This record gives sequence, C-alpha cells and structure tokens, in this order.
Amino acid sequence: MAAALLLPAAAQAASAPGVKTGGVADLAPLSVRLTGTVDPNGGATTFQFQYGPDSAYGAVTPEQTIGGDGKKAITANVNGLAPATTYHYRLIARNSHGLTKGADRTFKTKAQPLGVTFAATPNPLLPGGTTTLSGQLTGTGNGGREVVLQSNPFPYTQGFKNDGNKLITDPNGNFSFGLKTVPFNTQFRVALPEKPSVVSPIVVVSVSVRVSTQLGTHTVRRGHALTFKGTITPAADGTPIAIQKLNSKKHWVTISGTAARHSSSKSSSYSKKVTIRSGGKYRVYAGVTNGLYVPNTGATVTIHTK
Repeated sequence: MAAALLLPAAAQAASAPGVKTGGVADLAPLSVRLTGTVDPNGGATTFQFQYGPDSAYGAVTPEQTIGGDGKKAITANVNGLAPATTYHYRLIARNSHGLTKGADRTFKTKAQPLGVTFAATPNPLLPGGTTTLSGQLTGTGNGGREVVLQSNPFPYTQGFKNDGNKLITDPNGNFSFGLKTVPFNTQFRVALPEKPSVVSPIVVVSVSVRVSTQLGTHTVRRGHALTFKGTITPAADGTPIAIQKLNSKKHWVTISGTAARHSSSKSSSYSKKVTIRSGGKYRVYAGVTNGLYVPNTGATVTIHTK
C-alpha cells in the first residue's frame, strides 16, 4: 500500500472519468455556452462536447485537459449556430482507463429578431433620374413577409406615408421596389405591416442640381478674362456659384464667385468673367441650399493659356 502512494498521480487512476452533461447558459440565436462536470478520478483526462442537429452530433468543441480528483465544473462556448434550431449535445471525457459519455441533452437556439437592411442605388440622382430601393429582411421568418415602402418628402413635415403597393419578400428575405423617379430630396423607409412591427433605418434619396458650363473658348491669353456661363436645373435662384481651379496639390480652390439668377420656371442661370492667370482644369460648383436639392458641380474643363 505504501508503494502505491509513491506512484505518479496518473498511475493512481482507478477508473474511467465520471461525466455529467449539464445545462446551457448564454443561449442566443447563434451561440450557446455548454456546461457539465468531469471527475478525472486522479488521472490526466481530456474532455469535449459533441453537438449537432441530431443524436449523431457531427461537431465537437476543442479538446481540453484536466487532472486531479473530484467533480470539476467545465464549460465550452459554441458559435456559428442557426437561429430557432434544436441541437443535441453531450459531454465526453477520456483517461487511460477509458472513455465516458454523458447523457444526451437538447437545447433550442433563440429566434433571430427581424431587422431590415435598406439602400438606394444610385444615390444621389440627377433631375429626372431613377433609383432602385431594395434591401433584405433578416432574422427568423424573413421569407414570404409583406413589406411596404414609405416616403416623407422635403421639408420632412408630412410624416411617412405608404408609397406604392406592398411586396412579398423572397425566401431569403430580399425585396426590391424597382426603378423610382424622385423629384427632390425625399426620406424613404420600409415597414412591416404585420406583427412583429419592424421599421428600417431611414434612407434619404438626394437629387443633385444639374450644372451646365459654357465657355466662349478654351484658349485665352494669360491675364485676360474668360466668361463662365450656364444654367442650374431645376431652378434654384440665388444659388451661390463658385468658379474653381484644381491646384498643384489636387485640391479644388475657389477663384471667383457669383449667384444664380432667375431664368425661367425650370432653370436659373449664371454668368461670371474670370481673370485666367494660368492654364489648367476648372469647374463650376453650385452650392444650392434650398433643401429641395443638394449641391453639384459641372463638367471639368481644361483651359489653355498663351
């Protein structure tokens, strides 16, 4: 008996490990913490959890090692699960005397709350342009659900109202409201009329003014004036107009300015004489501030000096 006490601890193990499959903790739609107890019975013991959609399991947690005597509480985190799905699991442990399998138990992951991703492409638009409003309903039960598009035009005081017919999401929760003409800056969102009620983030579809630029010539004597003129469409009388030049650091620098004046119910116009001191790339920036539209620039033009 005294000689036995001198043996290493691993050699004193008299039996296979004791194992008890425990409950679960931190249950979520995609993850869970599995628990249990292992009694190594005096020897180095490895353990892991088996888990899967049925009692054949098919997946395991990383193997861990413990030693000593007495029951020891152990846990393992499992990720990458499917929401609202039943899983089987059990704890197994092995030492030099054999393998012990704990009882089979089950848990069901929580349902994934419904959510909506939503975007407009393209955004912003030019006047008369169209955009596609689309997205995906995510979460448990996202397929075959009714969604409705709602809009709230500038100045955003009307409140959101239904805009067109309801759609049904495809099996993966995708939806698209197709090509839509937006006359001026408008807020959009998607809502589920059925319970549970879900509303997407707000997407503002912006409409840029169209800026035309006309030059009498693209070649001018250094230090002489050149007239920049054109139109702003739709009409935005009083819009600040900046004549800009691209500098050596690739930054646009304002070199002159004016304001758009009334031309018609459909457009405003501008005209400004600018002294050209060097050739290069120029453009016209319309900084519209009326809230109906967003600023835009005209085409970049190259001016040569002689």
